[in-house]
Amino acid sequence: MRILVLQESDWIDRGPHQSHHLLERLSLRGHQVRVVDFEIGGRVRGHRAFLAPRTHLFAAPKVVEGSKIEVLRPAAIHLPILNYASILVTHSVEIRAQLREFRPDIMLGFGLLNAFVGIRAARRNRIPFVYYLIDELHQLVVEPAFRDFARLIEQANVQRADLVLTINHALRDYAVGLGARSDYTRVLPAGVDLQRFSSPRDGSVVRKRYDLGERDLVLFFMGWVYSFSGLTEIAKRLAGGEGSAENIRLLVVGKGDSWDEMLEISKSGHFGDRIKVIDFKPYSEMPSYLAAADVCLLSANDVPTMRNIVPIKMYEYLAAAKPVIATRLPGLVKEFGDGNGVVYVNGPGEVLSKASELAHQGKLRELGERGRAFVSRNDWSKITDTFESYLTDLAGRSGSRDKRA
Repeated sequence: MRILVLQESDWIDRGPHQSHHLLERLSLRGHQVRVVDFEIGGRVRGHRAFLAPRTHLFAAPKVVEGSKIEVLRPAAIHLPILNYASILVTHSVEIRAQLREFRPDIMLGFGLLNAFVGIRAARRNRIPFVYYLIDELHQLVVEPAFRDFARLIEQANVQRADLVLTINHALRDYAVGLGARSDYTRVLPAGVDLQRFSSPRDGSVVRKRYDLGERDLVLFFMGWVYSFSGLTEIAKRLAGGEGSAENIRLLVVGKGDSWDEMLEISKSGHFGDRIKVIDFKPYSEMPSYLAAADVCLLSANDVPTMRNIVPIKMYEYLAAAKPVIATRLPGLVKEFGDGNGVVYVNGPGEVLSKASELAHQGKLRELGERGRAFVSRNDWSKITDTFESYLTDLAGRSGSRDKRA
């Protein structure tokens, strides 16, 4: 198949996300994949001009060596408000060009505005459109005043797509609540590379590299550090001396909105060296970092953005047989329940005491093994098989795109 993917995130610099895992694997199976994306970091890093030109890139593999994905990045205006207008215009032009040149068999949307435009173009050209929700997208809109309008766009997208996929059950309920047809809305969950993350690893090399002792209780987080991730609160408590008697240390590998603050905390106070803040490492190295950890974290604050999502890192933590301390968020509870390697707290303020409690009770190994058993069914190869079958069925089904005309 020729698959045209529409998203409003940065394919090159962000992730790996669900889209990278699935589409890189489909690329290896002989499918052609082109991604229309948006450089969301442009406003942060800045350009010499506010107008970024169109670029055509070939993405280096993030998770699967040998995958080949083309990235088409339309021209964009990196100014508040005008960036949305530029997406409507330049992405519309790009989508029309790809319909002529690439002639996709199916289109796949992960965003708001370019999916809104893409669904209409797909229907006019009798091409099936799959809408894949991995977040409540309107909650990600930076300007609060625009979120209600963004929700209306999201609602229109789920109602007009030929198939709606969601990454977890809570988001399926959300999509159906927006008006998606229940019989055309399915859960395609996150997966995990069981061979990569479940294989025995020696974490001593990473521990020595960052001066983490054998008796230290190492808490670990990997990924984008959002302002609501709860990590700055934990870091401040550690820097203030909390958990020092238990030798608790924090190891964070990533980048993000609160990265500079994390770096400052790690350099402050008498206990700042108990916090290790490491820039993103290649995905292939992450199992070694997980092996160095005792407990993994998803300690986000209870904000609307987080309530119904299940990050892929949860499956990778558990596949590595590491217990996870997580905020009791509805999406996580619905997906993992109790007794499956995830221990819930009410927020980041309870993380250090809970980690100490689990270590003193000697439960870390047992919790980790339960978690590994729970995610063993979520191998990426099986999930990719299911995803591929959805796409090939839609692409080959005569008249499917007209069913809601």
